[in-house]
Amino acid sequence: MTKKKFTKDFTLQEPINDEAIEKALSILKSGKIHRYNVDPGQKGEAALLEEEFAKYMGKKYCLACASCGSAMYLALKSAGVKSGDRVLCNAYTLAPVPGAIENTGAAIELVDIIDDYTIDLDDLAKKAAASDTKWFMLSHMRGHITNMDRVMEICSTHGLVLIEDCAHTMGATWDKKKSGGFGTAACFSTQTYKHMNSGEGGLLVTDDADLIARAIIFSGSYMLYERHTSRPGMAVFEDLKTRVPNYSCRMDNLRAAILRPQLAILDAQCKRWNKRYRVLEQGLKKIEGITCPKRDPRENYVGSSIQFSLLDQNEETIRNFLTTCMDQGVELKWFGNKEPVGFTSAYSSWKYFGNLPDLVNTKRILATMCDMRIPLTFTESDCNLILEILKDVAKATLE
Repeated sequence: MTKKKFTKDFTLQEPINDEAIEKALSILKSGKIHRYNVDPGQKGEAALLEEEFAKYMGKKYCLACASCGSAMYLALKSAGVKSGDRVLCNAYTLAPVPGAIENTGAAIELVDIIDDYTIDLDDLAKKAAASDTKWFMLSHMRGHITNMDRVMEICSTHGLVLIEDCAHTMGATWDKKKSGGFGTAACFSTQTYKHMNSGEGGLLVTDDADLIARAIIFSGSYMLYERHTSRPGMAVFEDLKTRVPNYSCRMDNLRAAILRPQLAILDAQCKRWNKRYRVLEQGLKKIEGITCPKRDPRENYVGSSIQFSLLDQNEETIRNFLTTCMDQGVELKWFGNKEPVGFTSAYSSWKYFGNLPDLVNTKRILATMCDMRIPLTFTESDCNLILEILKDVAKATLE
């Protein structure tokens, strides 16, 4: 019997739409790619993107950055994180998140996760109670949103300043409130595999006038912060302008021009992802040996990727499963790998921490977790073929 084969590329995104291409060509023809290279009285593409994304998020201010990692770093620094401070962060995340914290000189305190891949709120409450803990970077990793009502209770009780990493939750909500609308600041990604694509890029949103003023100067405004239109009044900058260094983390007008038309269709794109996600989720739950965690009905996620676990399987069996899937064209990532591979990593590989904690639950959960991208270049029929392959491989390889 001929084995089924999937032939589409899991890294192939949809092409940039015509309107975005036209805007990009206009910027290229003008030569005015740098965000501050604009005619008098003109709003550049970066400034317009900031206005539009702030409005989309229901926030006062937005700053367009070179990446989500740089946005997180700027958010932490601008909020007041200093060298030696302790910052809480969930242990299941990607390397740029602890990297942004480490870049501030702060100490990282990892928080355990639970079986639905979200942060362990009991462990968070316990670690937040420490007298020297003030900061919390919550990563909504792979689009899984925890109980934000309880998160805010914990933050309020223990005086935690919350900064959200929303790289995977742009367009998502918790109980009808947008992800990124809970913390003092929130950071979003526009890297190729995220919900808007500019190759690299990040967006920082906040309602805090002092924080955004610091972030604008940190980002490298060269005293041209008046050309930001998503900002507080100029007086806020006066006490800061010579005390805040320039880290050159800006976004340029070219990337902003590519992003603005994508923002206009973001919610429609999110619905398209969720159609594919639900096909895969329903199918995976029917495959023996594969487990998808139940999601809270208050969580309106964006299913641009899907995660599942091969519970009670050993390393050899999981590797065999992954290799056989790949042989049939289905590319899966595995967070249980002892070495970081591509866009996956376990906290045990972040050796720069020094003494790594022994988070038993996180290690147990990641040891059997598989991760799969769902690009919009896949159709629902493609999703059904993937499910057929996964079912056949699971039957042949899982014990």
